Amino acid sequence: MALKNLTTRTFLHTGILLVVLASLIVSPMSALAMGNTDVEALPDFSEFSKSVQNGRADHVRGVYVPNLLALPVVQQPYGSAGFVSSEHDTATQFRMAGNYGNVGLLAHNYLSGKSFFELKVGDEVRVVHGDGKVEVFIVAEVLKYQALQPHSPYSSFRNLDKEETLSAEAMFKRVYFGDRHVTFQTCIEKDGNLSWGRLFVIAIPKAEYDELNPLNNR
Repeated sequence: MALKNLTTRTFLHTGILLVVLASLIVSPMSALAMGNTDVEALPDFSEFSKSVQNGRADHVRGVYVPNLLALPVVQQPYGSAGFVSSEHDTATQFRMAGNYGNVGLLAHNYLSGKSFFELKVGDEVRVVHGDGKVEVFIVAEVLKYQALQPHSPYSSFRNLDKEETLSAEAMFKRVYFGDRHVTFQTCIEKDGNLSWGRLFVIAIPKAEYDELNPLNNR
């Protein structure tokens, strides 16, 4: 019975992931209308941290990557797992990821999601909670997948960097299950197809990264 319940929950959560993936897609006209904005100098981290706090320890309120991004983070309304903010310079916390002890950060690829493509292995990620707590992560993986049936809720995903094809359920587990980590998520556009692929950037706790990469501490 426990296994059956787990499988049922997994499929439900997979469906939610697909809703989120779809919500990151916009029409070409919408993307064109938004245009591009110039990247301004990042604020001092201390100032940024204070500006996003709201006293809620259970809320991620900001994400900061030195020399790359400083994004306030908004919460999904309860019951709206597909919600992704349409505000500039903002990320959205994927509420479902918190059920697994992890942090999911969503953004449209024509807004803040553009900066997700600039993240690379070794980058430091600072996550600011509403009570001022700061967690430090390091980017460990950059995953790019083609959606083999981009408009199907049952699409499989082909890894663009190695021989690997994952089902929708396996994809959900790959990016949101496991030990504590941060997952940045947005869509990949190709040949005018805004739903062509998916980008996931995985950052793990700094202590864990340093343990796995001891040469970085020399």
